[in-house]
Amino acid sequence: MKKYILIPVLLLTLTLTSCFEDIDDIEQIASNSEINDFIYRGLNYYYLYKADTPELANDAFASNEAKVEFIDSFNTPEAIFSYLLSDQEPPFSVLFDNYIELENTLNGITLNNGMKHGFVRYPDGGTNVFGYVRLVLPNSNAEEAGLERGLIFNTVNGTQITDTNYLDILEAETYTLGLATYDGNTVTPTGENVTLTKEQYTENPVYITKTIDHEGIKVGYLMYNGFTSTYDETLNSVFGQFKAEGISELVLDLRYNGGGSVRSATDLSGMITGQFTDQVLYTEQWNDDRQDEEASDGLFTSQTTNGSALNSLNLTKLYVLTTGSTASASELVINCLSTYIDVVQIGLNTRGKFQASRLLYDAPAPYFNRSDANTGHTYAMLPLIFKTANTAGNTDYIDGLIPDIEISEDYSNLGQLGDVNETLLAAALNDILPGPVAPPKNHNNVKELEFKEGLEVMVVN
Repeated sequence: MKKYILIPVLLLTLTLTSCFEDIDDIEQIASNSEINDFIYRGLNYYYLYKADTPELANDAFASNEAKVEFIDSFNTPEAIFSYLLSDQEPPFSVLFDNYIELENTLNGITLNNGMKHGFVRYPDGGTNVFGYVRLVLPNSNAEEAGLERGLIFNTVNGTQITDTNYLDILEAETYTLGLATYDGNTVTPTGENVTLTKEQYTENPVYITKTIDHEGIKVGYLMYNGFTSTYDETLNSVFGQFKAEGISELVLDLRYNGGGSVRSATDLSGMITGQFTDQVLYTEQWNDDRQDEEASDGLFTSQTTNGSALNSLNLTKLYVLTTGSTASASELVINCLSTYIDVVQIGLNTRGKFQASRLLYDAPAPYFNRSDANTGHTYAMLPLIFKTANTAGNTDYIDGLIPDIEISEDYSNLGQLGDVNETLLAAALNDILPGPVAPPKNHNNVKELEFKEGLEVMVVN
């Protein structure tokens, strides 16, 4: 009898409570132990390199009490997350304390001033570093401030950029750049300053599209800066335009593309080709516990997620422009298309990230989904869950994918993206057909520093 009475009493209590307080207005704070337990559960279940960490083994602890004692021994969620990661992976698995910001980032919404930049060591071999503007996002604070690609800066808020501070010197919401010039040998301050402020910004990853008439050959050029699934239809429209204009060659500029959605990478691969629908694009390698139940082949598709037919070009050759910032889903496209068509890679080695991640919330396995998440905190993580291989089995390219034509950007004269004389694009056009475009020269007197600009991820949708 009691079990039948308890339910309506509970419902009445919830009804009366809801008249005064909304659950969203109640601050709920999860304990450190709860958050640590979520991290352990998620990595124990999905982590690709689970076998490398003895404490993640299913039989690691003699009792549940011993496991709880281990989990509670870490003072912060960050500490246990770091401890459980394998030594063999670069820092690609990431823990976030605010999944709202993470969700926005994955959708291309960030706190951003619109300046995309890189860092280069001074050619004198010392510790000083200068920054350069790679590109400027449209309708951004950087565009309003008059920044242009190729601008050089060597100080931030009056502080010289060095190889010890460059990773965090641009973290503030507002900062002032000290401008300089670089002639290929010497960095010279100009005395001019530009102040930039970050604002919430939604980035369209389809940055430049154009058709180039190169000695009678119609060449499509696409600079694509992120595999953001909300822009898949925009990307498909671009390929519809290429198709209508009758391009016979395509230069895909992924030099600053750090990755994103696996499905977007699959769609792009189908737009470039189209003749391989339902054939295997990539295979998946999970941890031993998950391989049988989770692994599935990634297939070429003929439709976007929304059901639109792909505007496929049926190409048999592709030119791709790359740098060390080309990562993850970008590398999947290059690696996996290479077993089907001729992929000519131009530029520098890519980043070397062949693993995919999944966004995990503090919810029960196997889904770890948002709707069932613990409302007492906003931690979430993107652990590596599988690695991809092409149909020839190529994976584990830890040193990146090696270009067929190795050439670096000229930081003293970057040129305009999409211009036929810009270094990397000129190299592609000269390989398509040597013509009036001057053959580009290589520039190896300075070394670009590796850094993480935004997330380098290949996210499973």
